[in-house]
Amino acid sequence: MKLTILGGGGFRVPLVYGALLGDRGEGRVTEVVLHDLDAGRLSAVTRVLAEQAARVEDAPAVTATTDLDEALRGADFVFSAIRVGGLEGRADDERVALAEGVLGQETVGAGGIAYGLRTVPVAVDIARRVARLAPDAWVINFTNPAGLVTEAMSRHLGDRVIGICDSPVGLGRRIARVLGADPREAWIDYVGLNHLGWVRGLHIAGRDELPRLLADPDLLGSFEEGKLFGTDWLQSLGAIPNEYLHYYYFNREAVRAYQQAEKTRGAFLRDQQAHFYEEMRDPGAQALAAWDRTRAEREATYMAENRETAGAGEREPDDLSGGYEKVALALMRAIARDERTTLILNVRNRTTLSVLDTDAVIEVPCLVDANGAHPVSVAPLPDHATGLVCAVKAVEREVLAAAESGSRTTAVKAFALHPLVDSVNVARRLVEGYTAVHPGLAYLK
Repeated sequence: MKLTILGGGGFRVPLVYGALLGDRGEGRVTEVVLHDLDAGRLSAVTRVLAEQAARVEDAPAVTATTDLDEALRGADFVFSAIRVGGLEGRADDERVALAEGVLGQETVGAGGIAYGLRTVPVAVDIARRVARLAPDAWVINFTNPAGLVTEAMSRHLGDRVIGICDSPVGLGRRIARVLGADPREAWIDYVGLNHLGWVRGLHIAGRDELPRLLADPDLLGSFEEGKLFGTDWLQSLGAIPNEYLHYYYFNREAVRAYQQAEKTRGAFLRDQQAHFYEEMRDPGAQALAAWDRTRAEREATYMAENRETAGAGEREPDDLSGGYEKVALALMRAIARDERTTLILNVRNRTTLSVLDTDAVIEVPCLVDANGAHPVSVAPLPDHATGLVCAVKAVEREVLAAAESGSRTTAVKAFALHPLVDSVNVARRLVEGYTAVHPGLAYLK
């Protein structure tokens, strides 16, 4: 089985390959094709993968190419983890937004809109190529903003594109762990959009254990989200929000913390990863060891400004292991082998949430089998969550419209309508600022 990884020179690709190395049995991936526009990054990552596979019998064969059509042709699965504009682009997204006093995070607020406007045209081109060159392939999208990009691709690939994210997985794992339960045995009632969802229940042996957690302030305050949001706020919500909702519930504090930080997250990762890829230019460097060191630092500093604002302290060691690669592997196994499982995924709504239309991509538990991912019916969202979901989905639709039409006016509308951008004039200045620094936005007229 052939897996093509787009963004194959990306820093987190070894996580995916590491998961594949542990997979055995019929229907496993035997061929991995890495595609990237940067041959140097491809070379570096290929070295890491070679060291990972050195002592693994029958490790998937790895090839690398800068030719997109060659990479896609004949693929069974396509894993998309591209970053249009690179980490330099992410740093610019943050800088331009923070100069206007609004959030520049890569998936939330102004930064997420700018990233989406750059990424959607590229993702649509990829979707069209997949439909032509690998019509039977399943596309697993991890490219951010994941929900928005998945929806853009679904207009050309239908249900054969599925978005994944490790945030809901990590959240469910932490809740189960603090309740003394096995995460593999828990049913997580989670619903929303990517990076905008809530756990409303965690069922173990048919019993919802979340009320027990919410009723115990000590237990509630003992894990990441309890420290991040505060026990009083979680109890008032009656749910556990995805960590990215900290940017909404504590927006002023988050913006101030990012403005005062020595570096934005994008600038930190840009410099950190530049050092890693430079190190890989030395043919004698230990590739896997260098990658491991860099990854550990990356994970430990994740959302550091938010945790500092909340006084949440350092991340727990168990939260440093990521998880999206496990979701990707579980999804591929379920489809390729018809190993039915339940995963929280980004898929088309169909009739799951009545407040959104059938084609809107949402993030919910899905039953997965050989025919793809099928969203599970969920209870309606409470009013406060419905308002946010509908507002952000409306913004996503304006981003898609701007990317399709090239309309600068529509792009301004997308920024202006976002709950975290509170001024049309700010929206206009954001569009001016982003088009000035991003060649990839030259299509906006």
